Amino acid sequence: MAKFVLAGRADCPYYAKAELVADYLQKNLPDFRIHKITQHPDVWEEWLKDLCKKNKWSHKNSPIIWRELLDRGGKGLLLGGYNEFLEHAQLYYGVTSSMTTELMKTVAQENLGTHIEKELEKEALKGLINSLQVWITSASAPACYNLIPILTSGEVFGPHTEISINLFDSKQAEEKLTSLVEEAQDLASPLLRSVSVCTREEEAFRQAHVIIVLDDHVEKEVYSLEDCIRSRAPLCQLYGTLIERNARDSARIIVGGKTFVNLKTALLMRYAPNFAHNIIAVALGVEGKAKAALARKLKTTPSRIKDVIIWGNISGNNYIDLRKAKVYRYESAIWGPPDYSRPVLSLIFDREWVTREFVVSLKKLTSTGRRFGGILAAHSIATTLKYWFYGSPPGEIVSLGVLSEGQFGIPEGIVFSMPVKFENGTWVVLTDLEDIEISEQIMTRMTSDLIQEKLVALGELVDFQPYQSETDLAKEDEKTTVPTTNDNQERRKVSDDYKDLFSDLMPDDEKDLILSDDSEGISMEQ
Repeated sequence: MAKFVLAGRADCPYYAKAELVADYLQKNLPDFRIHKITQHPDVWEEWLKDLCKKNKWSHKNSPIIWRELLDRGGKGLLLGGYNEFLEHAQLYYGVTSSMTTELMKTVAQENLGTHIEKELEKEALKGLINSLQVWITSASAPACYNLIPILTSGEVFGPHTEISINLFDSKQAEEKLTSLVEEAQDLASPLLRSVSVCTREEEAFRQAHVIIVLDDHVEKEVYSLEDCIRSRAPLCQLYGTLIERNARDSARIIVGGKTFVNLKTALLMRYAPNFAHNIIAVALGVEGKAKAALARKLKTTPSRIKDVIIWGNISGNNYIDLRKAKVYRYESAIWGPPDYSRPVLSLIFDREWVTREFVVSLKKLTSTGRRFGGILAAHSIATTLKYWFYGSPPGEIVSLGVLSEGQFGIPEGIVFSMPVKFENGTWVVLTDLEDIEISEQIMTRMTSDLIQEKLVALGELVDFQPYQSETDLAKEDEKTTVPTTNDNQERRKVSDDYKDLFSDLMPDDEKDLILSDDSEGISMEQ
């Protein structure tokens, strides 16, 4: 039996002509077999060079044909290229080809298209074989404990996608992470291929498809807000360098938690510039708290409230916008089908509650950070990832921290929470929404802190000065008339909106989610 191997560049017209002759011979001669190999034009030369080096052949063009010695074993016998194969076919089998040049070119292009389709199919099969690599930083944080069961349930990445979870943290957390690995394995989830611990920095994010950045731990004690902000930069720089070096080109990075979420996202974009378009900040936790507070007021369930927009600093000065907020299936005198909704503001007649109590109640819930715990953080991250992979509900507004490109009058270059929708594996900022203009004063209040945070973190600004409106300054003037006996408190005085930011560095890892407690913190215009 004669077995020949025909290999060539996928778009080579001479390969196409040799292929036609080989197919004819195989069809009409019982002892003639042909095995065909095509390579993409971009890799053909390198592939041919390796093949010739392995077999000690000398050949430089496409195609290359050799005979496999089935009866004797050993390496193949080089026949040559296109001309040598046609001569062999004519001499031994009396067969030649009359294919025209134009037809050769046409078939060559068809071969290239077929080759690309086959390669895509192979990649799809590899995706079924190879698990999705998910990395979680600061994996000893409470949110990770609650996040793992959600990730392995199939609700986030799909019911047929196996995942491998990699828990990344410091060496000091290794014992806790080992215990977490055992619990994750006890789930016996069919979608959990493996779960492992990584404490070596150089190994972090290797082959990562998804990177989840949780609240980080700073080992050294800090004594000022500025030190607290600056402590974020070295770790983000380390993460950024490792992401650039080890992660897959298409890796998706999502930043969650309750401390400096916008700042950490901006720093990661700076230190991992090739991934900046794929780094986002989770805002659904704040959005969920707002919906829950509204639901308690309206005596309904939070899931029925949609389109609450969170603007600005996710873990700092933000702006809760209810102008587009709607409630579905609300029990009242007016009733409609499941897709019927009513504006939230039209159902709350107590404007004092909207402008004051609503904002104050949210701040009270998060004053210690305990209510923004592991469950809410995990659910917010998982939901955002699910939307990123499979799209958000049609017509629904989602709040997300992304890099500003000047939309809505937001200064460029800062990470800002704004309304988006997810579709086709990415997000789109909803710049076409009507009647959502933000006043200059509110915009300044939100952007001032974000800009200063970034400058302080990069060492370009020494002192952080929280934004104060004229009303705040007037209140401050009143306070100066009241004598104080606590010198230490006066010396370490920090804006109320930031005074709890240090507590995430304490052993209990607690910090409040800051919401403005003045009437500017929410929009109620209709």
